[in-house]
Amino acid sequence: MNNKADLHLHTSASDGKLTPKELVDEAIKANLNIMAVTDHDTIAGVEEAFAYGDSLGIEVIPGIELSTYHNNESIHILGYIRDQGYKNTNFKNILQELIEYRIKRGQMIVENLNKYFNIKLSYEKILEEAKGVIARPHIAKAIVKAGYEYSWDYIFENIIGEKSPAYFPKKNLTIEEGIKLLRSVNAVVILAHPVLIKKTPVEELLKFPFDGLEAIYYRNSKEDTERYLELATKHKKLITAGSDFHGLSENDRSHGSVGCVSLSGADLDRFMEAYSS
Repeated sequence: MNNKADLHLHTSASDGKLTPKELVDEAIKANLNIMAVTDHDTIAGVEEAFAYGDSLGIEVIPGIELSTYHNNESIHILGYIRDQGYKNTNFKNILQELIEYRIKRGQMIVENLNKYFNIKLSYEKILEEAKGVIARPHIAKAIVKAGYEYSWDYIFENIIGEKSPAYFPKKNLTIEEGIKLLRSVNAVVILAHPVLIKKTPVEELLKFPFDGLEAIYYRNSKEDTERYLELATKHKKLITAGSDFHGLSENDRSHGSVGCVSLSGADLDRFMEAYSS
């Protein structure tokens, strides 16, 4: 039997719609043999998916999609964690510190909106809708939803932008820090969805010590995929594939369905050999 893998999937532990068990069920329906749970900046859904997948005969790789910052742009890194490294206490503590800081930041921005702009929002309601971690888009959405007549661009440029008195600084990992953190838990480290990176050439980013590139991705054109496969081969990097599944919604065109793109054959064999080593 030929193995087939989707290595970029989200659960309700971050911003996905399905629980870890529901995600495993979807992967089985999609005829996957291997899947990776890669929630944003958390490994909270990994253990449940891992145990449930094991009981059903599908291999679940514990993973994470870590947010880093480079050249005034968010760069996401996929980590596939070997040897139950996701249980590492220091790793868990660092992730928790990042989450707590983001929650504090969201609260400070909401308080500042009231203080400087007389914009009154319910922080608790925003936090609930954002599923625990508030980012500026959640706040902008709440401003519009509350009936304040500002455009989305105006909100970002003048109300919650870096030059606004309501702004509260981010605490970002650099690419180097992100890779170092993932290496500390013995992870295979992959540059995520290069098609979404706009400000830095992907070839320049591959100078960082990534193990591989998510060359096959739901939002790629055929030409994109060919280009990234060539780049990965040129730089002797592993190739991965991911749908970036978040939920079952016809309106979500930013993310694919489970298994809509997948890794198989020699590329999957090379990845699994690296992951198992």
